[in-house]
Amino acid sequence: MAATHPPTPASVASVKKQGAEIITGAQAIVRTLEDLGTDLVFGIPGGAVLPLYDALHHSTKLRHVLTRHEQGAGHAAEGYAQASGKVGVMIATSGPGATNLVTPLADANLDSVPVVAITGQVGTSLLGTDAFQEADIRGVTMPITKHNFIVTDPQQIPTAIAAAFHLASTGRPGPVLVDIPKDVQNATLEYVYPPQIELPGYKPTTTPHPRQITQAAKLIAEAEAPVLYIGGGVIKANASRELLEFAELSGIPVVTTLMALGSFPDSHPQHMGMPGMHGTVPAVAAMQRADLLIAIGARFDDRVTGDTETFAPNAQVIHADVDPAEIGKIREVAVPIVGDAREVLLQLTKAFQNDAKLNPPAIGEWMAYLEDLKKRFPRGYEPTPDGLLNPQFVLEKLSSIVGAEAIYCAGVGQHQMWSAQFIDFEKPRTWINSGGAGTMGYAVPAALGAKAACPDREVWAIDGDGCFQMTNQELTTAAVEGFPFKVAVINNGNLGMVRQWQTLFYDQNYSNTKLREHDEYLPDFVKLAEALGCESIRVTKEEEVEPAIKRAREINDRPVVIDFIVGQDAQVWPMIGGGASNEEIQYALGLRPLFDENESAAEDPAEIHEMVEEA
Repeated sequence: MAATHPPTPASVASVKKQGAEIITGAQAIVRTLEDLGTDLVFGIPGGAVLPLYDALHHSTKLRHVLTRHEQGAGHAAEGYAQASGKVGVMIATSGPGATNLVTPLADANLDSVPVVAITGQVGTSLLGTDAFQEADIRGVTMPITKHNFIVTDPQQIPTAIAAAFHLASTGRPGPVLVDIPKDVQNATLEYVYPPQIELPGYKPTTTPHPRQITQAAKLIAEAEAPVLYIGGGVIKANASRELLEFAELSGIPVVTTLMALGSFPDSHPQHMGMPGMHGTVPAVAAMQRADLLIAIGARFDDRVTGDTETFAPNAQVIHADVDPAEIGKIREVAVPIVGDAREVLLQLTKAFQNDAKLNPPAIGEWMAYLEDLKKRFPRGYEPTPDGLLNPQFVLEKLSSIVGAEAIYCAGVGQHQMWSAQFIDFEKPRTWINSGGAGTMGYAVPAALGAKAACPDREVWAIDGDGCFQMTNQELTTAAVEGFPFKVAVINNGNLGMVRQWQTLFYDQNYSNTKLREHDEYLPDFVKLAEALGCESIRVTKEEEVEPAIKRAREINDRPVVIDFIVGQDAQVWPMIGGGASNEEIQYALGLRPLFDENESAAEDPAEIHEMVEEA
């Protein structure tokens, strides 16, 4: 191994004169990030990454954002990646610094977010000795990363970083971790860029096989009740335009999962909404009564399927995904297609355009049935039992005022579902949330990352009071670093989604879900936000909602927090219990004949909610 001490400026200069550039491992990390086109990283320094931070200090191309917690750095990197489509980068020291990245890495793994974590490690001579702040972060993160490395040869640093970016951003995107001992950061190497990346076992398939495309097109043409089941992979593949083209060519109705909102315009007449546990009636009906599911970039998540034995019982399945491991994992597939979502949609469109004998399916009766459901079951809500603000009203008003050009980042819980239901999404990468992991505390740091990636865009974090109390310290990061996003706290004084389940399934035994009494503010989010460097507003009445949102939009020199005091018993409807059949949406809504065209169904949303409460 090369020397473990950084070269002096004189020694570096003398080597350069001989035609080779000798730099430290830490400098090589920074140079490789710069050469890969990285402009911004998130992190916190510590003993095992001090060499790296010294090199960062001298960089003129790479901006470092100092977060207040490593978890904040990780979620900020995710938000940056989701908003921009580029690889997000997080940095942490060894031991507890690195383990604080576990939640963001697990989150990115489930939601296929391209991020790279660079962690410091104790010196190579100390590995395995339980040295101060030693943790086997490679072993810890092996199940929750796409791949990870530990670099023990400084010459391999450029190769490892470049390979991490390649792995994170190609095929099915995901998190990659690079662990670099401190002595390797201090050692010297001859810097060469670009490095040679050799990953013989990694050859993702992006172009679909023509035979599968032909088979899929034939099934589509013959279908009487098809539905396009669209997942987040369409956004990852930047395939929204191709989706719109194919949907309009074929006339097939579209449902978009929680991770795919914005991939297809909400306002489009073929859009049936979000399927699953808290999905729309037309979306759930479309999947349950379909004879063909065309799944693109979706993974048949349990929150969509419910009980898999009764999910879409009459449907054949075309499943297209860039990750072959997902195809057939949950549901038997008639036509498996391995490929990038954009390429798959392009080839399906060409199949219909180039074959005169292949016509779009005749689905007039099917579309009329779904259109009728859209008219009969629009989104709606009733006044809260305690007379406080309706959270749905707040989010509906936010959507109408701010519009579809903004980026909305949500935490996890009731406010996440209300946001998905009552904000109108028209474009991709305008909705950022934690889907697979359901990570509370995601919204504020993710919004920080989104604003860093898109400084000219309006960014809103929509948070619950439970989530907000987990990561609000990153508002100071935003204030100091100059990222003036907005926060809408949907404050019901409870862990709302848990309380909802306790209401429905645990005889209203509200065990440890109450966060405050309604006649007090503890903590006082207005005072807390001001202490963190933000403008703050409290809203308790409907007539205050619009002025508060407009005032927040006018302030662009610091973050703004609006504390919306809402009713504690407002609930997310529709709702299908975890693991239950999607058929039960008819019972959850008091609508036994929902899917039977020969019988009538209740139409008044208030009547629906009343029947649910009685049940």
